[in-house]
Amino acid sequence: RGNPTRLSKMPGMNLGDIVPDFEAETSMGPIKFHEWMGDSWAVMFSHPNDYTPVCTTELGSVAKLQPEFKKRGVKTIALSCNDTSSHQGWIEDIKATQGVTEFDYPIIADEKRDLAVKFGMVDPDEKDAAGMPLTCRA
Repeated sequence: RGNPTRLSKMPGMNLGDIVPDFEAETSMGPIKFHEWMGDSWAVMFSHPNDYTPVCTTELGSVAKLQPEFKKRGVKTIALSCNDTSSHQGWIEDIKATQGVTEFDYPIIADEKRDLAVKFGMVDPDEKDAAGMPLTCRA
């Protein structure tokens, strides 16, 4: 979706790049990214909003695949533009609707879009009701 020329000009991260260290509040408490990651590989993915049907399905699928990620030494972490309180409720919704018994990876709270902007994860055309940019599914 979108204009390839516009997308190629967006700042951001590429596969294999070392993500700059950051501190963030998550559904599992505060983290320092590099400390949390340790010697593992990590997959960070973003979502525009808690409780949306596609995002709920995707996070449920990642939760179900955690044993496969762990076998390969990979940690997963999601980013969504809501607070940790919303994330906690959403996790319960994911468990109830996606047949997930355990949800053992963090969701970063990025209400102000600080990390999303820093890493080029925002969609320049999509805005929420308050006019804040939404993260793209990345």
